[in-house]
Amino acid sequence: MKLKNTLGVVIGSLIGSLSLSALAQGQGAVEAEIFGKRYFEDSTRDFDEGNLLGGSLGYFLTEDLALVLSYGEYHDIRGDVTNKDIKGSSTGLDAVYHFGEPGPGLRPYLSGGVAHQSIGQAARSGRDHTTQGVLGAGLKYYFTEHFFARAGVDGLYNFDRGDTEWLAGVGVGVNFGGTKPAPIVAAPEPIPEPEPVEEPPQTVRVELDVKFDFDKSVVKEESYGDIKNLADFMNQYPQTSTVVEGHTDSVGTDAYNQALSERRANAVRDVLVNQYGVGAERVDSVGYGESRPVADNATSEGRAINRRVEAEVEAQVQQ
Repeated sequence: MKLKNTLGVVIGSLIGSLSLSALAQGQGAVEAEIFGKRYFEDSTRDFDEGNLLGGSLGYFLTEDLALVLSYGEYHDIRGDVTNKDIKGSSTGLDAVYHFGEPGPGLRPYLSGGVAHQSIGQAARSGRDHTTQGVLGAGLKYYFTEHFFARAGVDGLYNFDRGDTEWLAGVGVGVNFGGTKPAPIVAAPEPIPEPEPVEEPPQTVRVELDVKFDFDKSVVKEESYGDIKNLADFMNQYPQTSTVVEGHTDSVGTDAYNQALSERRANAVRDVLVNQYGVGAERVDSVGYGESRPVADNATSEGRAINRRVEAEVEAQVQQ
């Protein structure tokens, strides 16, 4: 592959990325870069130092770790004796770990991987093909969320010959296509229930609170006096009406407790209507099951308080 073709692919990626509607660093992001590096060859080679020009494409597996595929071609390398212009290329695959938080600013990195070098030989014809281990370090500076410049150094170990070479270079690139974790938003503070509006002084009220034994809907004898007081008040003020509300504790299923609360409410309604003469059309009943506790269901005392029937009646009196 010719260098101009390689650079064309990389530059095309850079330009294409600018048209994306959602650019972001983070997991799943892609980085495209063009670079220039100075090549410092091992002293056993019979040629001068040169340049490596090319590009890379990386993919972020996480916010910090990326896999980077690179390709570059060697230029300006000449043999010490023959003054021959030596050509070559290098293809590499690196894992790059970034430090710091994604976003504008400085992010140091460390890298490691392998490369395949194909380069001409100064003293004889043919090409030298070698496999190299690569360790690198450097700095990236993100001018914005998406555009960055890089400077770094790579150490190359030749597995075939056992010698070491170096690359030092710079690059510019673009980051696009990633996703960031959604920010953690604290749950809003609950809005307190408004305080009930106090009734005007001319309003009088009678309240009823009848307790029941566990799993029972029979009105206990000690509750009849309270029920009679409510009935007397309603008979004194015949324009009044009421809703008898039944409740349970939390023991049992929702469906069972709903039916039990309705039986309790109906039992108190029957005493008001059938024993104390309140008109049936003036008394409704409803069950709320275990949905409206007034005490802690985790204790036996609290559950006893929640096994109840409530009612209230209000009347306007002349001042």
